[in-house]
Amino acid sequence: MKYFIQIIRSIVGIWFIFSGLVKLNDPMGFSFKLEEYVSADVLNLPFFVPFALTIALIVVIVEVMLGVFLLLGFKRNITLWSLLFLTIFFTFLTFYSAYFNKVTDCGCFGDAIKFTPWESFSKDVLLLFFILFLFAGKRFITPLFTSIAQYTLVVLTFVGCLFLGYYVLNHLPVVDFRAYKVGTNIQKGMELPAGAAKSEYEMIFIYNVNGKDTEFTEADVMANKIPANATFVDRKDKLLKQGFIPPIHDFSMELNGADYKDELLEAPKLMMIVCYDMQKANPEGLKKLNKLFQKGTSLGYKVIGMSATDPMLIEKFKQKFKIPFEFYFCDGTTLKTIERANPSIVFLEKGTITKKLHWNDAFEF
Repeated sequence: MKYFIQIIRSIVGIWFIFSGLVKLNDPMGFSFKLEEYVSADVLNLPFFVPFALTIALIVVIVEVMLGVFLLLGFKRNITLWSLLFLTIFFTFLTFYSAYFNKVTDCGCFGDAIKFTPWESFSKDVLLLFFILFLFAGKRFITPLFTSIAQYTLVVLTFVGCLFLGYYVLNHLPVVDFRAYKVGTNIQKGMELPAGAAKSEYEMIFIYNVNGKDTEFTEADVMANKIPANATFVDRKDKLLKQGFIPPIHDFSMELNGADYKDELLEAPKLMMIVCYDMQKANPEGLKKLNKLFQKGTSLGYKVIGMSATDPMLIEKFKQKFKIPFEFYFCDGTTLKTIERANPSIVFLEKGTITKKLHWNDAFEF
């Protein structure tokens, strides 16, 4: 029993440390995931959205600290109860997400490891099972070092977490696990391999029957099973089987209704200024864009903006900050995936990403 508990203790401790560090490497990305969870479509707690980044930082640091506490045997009872509470909470979230199909990726390991909703739930159930074992054998969870050494390691871990969080928020993630990392060719990332499985859909027809919206399949329609007094409302496609999804999708560079990505991605030197939401962009970063444009063009770059902001608002920001280049439209979620900083700078050569910069480091090229 003693050695079994030590094995479980190591697995759970490393599990929490790894999970926390992966997300601490990219807390902004985890905050986006939390925004999905607290949105009106999932938990309907929109008042938490402004605090998503703060909550994300607290959660990931707590994860790392609890993992370290467990490995060290530090504050055993507090550690075990905290692990149990946190795991129950995330088990509820992943079950809710999986059962109602609300959030397709839990974000448990950031962008490093992807899980389907039910895989995420199964992972949390397994983790909960391990923690209950630790409770059963908690007498075997003893401190590894003396009190002074324990406290020293705890303080160093906490300071290290704070430093890492501060660094990645003011620069960029130390390790980029996203589909748009440096070295990625966007055109190739959008390609479907030969023989790739395609998604299968079923057409669903919605009719108003006696004041109630009712769904009918295509087979129902073909078999004339629609009541005579029914009124057509809408048609939607229901996903039956998910096919292959390329690493890069929903990427566009639209301007005035036309998509210019094929042309722009062939540019030998392209600088993209990414502002997924101009209203949330850092004003200090926006102030740098004019000079950034001047330096970029002097070095032979074609400089463009990328945003999901309404064109009318973009024009107001362009006038306010004297921004001289055009902004092309791209989906906001895609732009958040490309880069976390708002604004940020992405350099490409014929569609291949060669460098990415936070606005704090805008002129380091």
